[in-house]
Amino acid sequence: MNARRPQRARLLEAGAVWLLFGLTAVAVFETYWRLPPRETWKVMNEGFVGGAGRAFVFLSFSAALAAIGVLPILVDRLDDRRSDVAGLLAFVLCATVAYPGVQTESHLDPKWANLPAVLGVAIAVALTVWASLRGRPESVRTSRAGDRARIAVGWMSLFFAAPYIAAELGFFLDGVPVLGSIFQTGRVRPEPGAGYSHAAVHHGHHHGMDGFLLAVTALLLSRLLGGIRRPVLRGLTAAYLSLMLVYGLTNQAEDLWIEQIVKRGWTDWQIPNVLHPTASLAWAAMVLAAAFVYLAFFRQRRAAV
Repeated sequence: MNARRPQRARLLEAGAVWLLFGLTAVAVFETYWRLPPRETWKVMNEGFVGGAGRAFVFLSFSAALAAIGVLPILVDRLDDRRSDVAGLLAFVLCATVAYPGVQTESHLDPKWANLPAVLGVAIAVALTVWASLRGRPESVRTSRAGDRARIAVGWMSLFFAAPYIAAELGFFLDGVPVLGSIFQTGRVRPEPGAGYSHAAVHHGHHHGMDGFLLAVTALLLSRLLGGIRRPVLRGLTAAYLSLMLVYGLTNQAEDLWIEQIVKRGWTDWQIPNVLHPTASLAWAAMVLAAAFVYLAFFRQRRAAV
């Protein structure tokens, strides 16, 4: 008789996360290679170097934040001392993206400071492959209501990410049926507080796109929380994904508000920038919102939610 093949972990959600970030990195590389810096944002390099450099920076932020959410799931599935060490190393490397000066909105060409986070992402991707092939199989523990809520939030975020997906690919939504009448993208508008005018949604990468990617990452990975057997690790991962979801949606809303509301001249008030952690009311509100998400939806994920 043929030996029974061992079941694979089938970490489809983690694979989907890396597919999204991989496709985005390719789009960033192609757009910044093809377009001159004046048509994008806060870069000086152009051509192949410009494309590769901007994609490199993207892989340090926001891919490193996604990697931190994936790592606990992987090391728990592998349950191997070597994976624990590799996961801890990847976490430390990815966490460097939060250090002051590593990610600066005014200078988006690559720096040596971006390298540790990119290495952390590479380790996380390698661990994903390892865990998919050799990790412990776990069934997904979710409910229909929970998945419907994920789909609803995900589709909403995808719809409002339309201007950023177009920008990532290097075109405007002007003239696109329906979307072109809802979103302003190619119209030249004054840049708030900058003293010059620019396309409402410039070509290239936006932190609104980071917000979309992180929100979708949190939604996908939350389906795997029930398979984490270590209670402390499960609780910490659930808390982190709760904050990632709120952080992603807030950054997407903040970018959209500036480009679709403020730049139309409807108001001067702006949603506070929450891209970097600060001791502020905006961050306090996000933490409170994340606590609500955790308590209401992501806590005790061994039950189907």
